[in-house]
Amino acid sequence: MSMAGKIKIVPNGPYLVSGVDNLIEETSRVKDQVLQAVETGTYEHDENYALCRCGESANKPFCDGTHRKVGFDGTETASRKAYLDRAYVQEGPGMDLLDDDRCAYARFCHRQKGDVWELTDDSQDAESKREAIEGACACPTGRLTAVDHGEQVEQEYEPTIAIAQDPMERVSAGIYVRGDIELEAADGTIYERRNRVSLCRCGASMNKPFCDASHVEIDFNDKE
Repeated sequence: MSMAGKIKIVPNGPYLVSGVDNLIEETSRVKDQVLQAVETGTYEHDENYALCRCGESANKPFCDGTHRKVGFDGTETASRKAYLDRAYVQEGPGMDLLDDDRCAYARFCHRQKGDVWELTDDSQDAESKREAIEGACACPTGRLTAVDHGEQVEQEYEPTIAIAQDPMERVSAGIYVRGDIELEAADGTIYERRNRVSLCRCGASMNKPFCDASHVEIDFNDKE
């Protein structure tokens, strides 16, 4: 297993990454009749590397210093309350669902029989429950968490940073961070450890450092 990694947010600058070897590209594609992330590439990098946060680098996904030229304002505005203090509980007949409303518009919560919320309402059905749990676990932001018999259901991940692409929307999406990776704010505060978060890399999120799907609104595309 890879060592636990760290992402340090530079004030009005990039994400400084250490201890995370697995830097990949993931592309949203329909597979087995549901939308999901498929690994489509890897990036070569040094032991420590900086990822663009302003969306303006000419060397995406890596930082090239452009944030200084454009006067990027990377002020972090996201709540630092614990997940359980932010999330509401949707109770279902076979399972419950935690939802903190942090959406990156990945749409992996939509399954064959419905979305995760509908499937939770129908979770007395074994197949609906299975799909609800799968969809909750697939959410790259950590927004959704299935609760089965009082226990939160989470997958285990090798520490991974995924640069996301969403060709169906013709945009590039956020940075999907999975596994045991610490996230340190620009002021030195350590965010609550989560095994799934999605970070903004277009520079436009109103919930920095987390992705809020603004990349769709501004047509952010790192291929152009």
